[in-house]
Amino acid sequence: MALRSTFVQGIDHDRVSAWLVANIDGAVAPFRFDLIVGGRSNLTFLVSGADGCRFVLRRPPIGQVLATAHDMAREHRIISAVGRTNVPVPRSLGLCIDDTVNDAPFYVMEHVDGVVLDSPERAEQLPLGLRRQTSEHLIDVLADLHDADVDEIGLGDLARREGYIERQIKRWSTQWANSKTRELPAIDEVASRLAVKLPRQQGVSIAHGDYRFGNCITDVEQGRVAAVLDWELCTLGDPLADLGYLGVYWVGADGEGRHNDPTSAPGFLSYAEIVDRYATRTGRDVSQVDYYVAFSSWRLAVISEGVYARYLRGAMGTQADPEVLEMFRVGTEDLAAKALEAMRRLR
Repeated sequence: MALRSTFVQGIDHDRVSAWLVANIDGAVAPFRFDLIVGGRSNLTFLVSGADGCRFVLRRPPIGQVLATAHDMAREHRIISAVGRTNVPVPRSLGLCIDDTVNDAPFYVMEHVDGVVLDSPERAEQLPLGLRRQTSEHLIDVLADLHDADVDEIGLGDLARREGYIERQIKRWSTQWANSKTRELPAIDEVASRLAVKLPRQQGVSIAHGDYRFGNCITDVEQGRVAAVLDWELCTLGDPLADLGYLGVYWVGADGEGRHNDPTSAPGFLSYAEIVDRYATRTGRDVSQVDYYVAFSSWRLAVISEGVYARYLRGAMGTQADPEVLEMFRVGTEDLAAKALEAMRRLR
């Protein structure tokens, strides 16, 4: 991710500064707010204090959003709870639910040093000899997340425990109806196929919903995940959904990977290897992983369309770049096609 240094739309400088001084230990005004460019949903700002101390502030996108989306209090609750496990997350520092401060709720968390590996080019910052180890740690962190006792860490009532895929199909079908800018028959066909071939849910776990290298900060010197980010889609559900989601991004047997994933660079584990490692770590049956790849591709297509629609409305805190708009328009179509292809691989 990159910083847009002079862009502060979405921040009421004076009111947020006063709130930080009053509520965040060690926060020293005046503050500089830099939009972290790269996220496509909630807006994320690097906050730099007068003493050089840095924090991260998260708020919803500007403008109208779908009901239940972009809930800052919920996201803050999740990272606070996960912070009590072995899963590395930024430490939560404070939550503001008073809309008079910044026109929307926001929360503040610690800044974690490292690199977001969100492209093959970024992989160059991770030594070749550490890429296999980093792949292993990424999947081990996921296994740890899925093994967390949701009741023990206070997330037992976060969502319904059963019927995760059914709920998700309903939710994202509704979101498609509310966000779509055109008709795409593949979206409807995949939704129907997913409903017919529902697998048995293997227990209940925290489901991150967007787990991949691009949503982690990596310590490129140690070859480890330093922090898992972007918990807005997190819920309780089927752990294999996160494993399938990795399959949408991870480089395939053809050597092709998504532009915002590093694994098409040399040295990373193959997707088959990470699936095997996950199965060994958790003991779960992964034989139907293609179903979850299909589900995740379909869901991501709906999310992509939602981002595309928000850009068209000017709700993302920056002027829409025609190339970015085209990337999301075409990306929705490509993901829908990938979902259909994965469904056809199922026996």
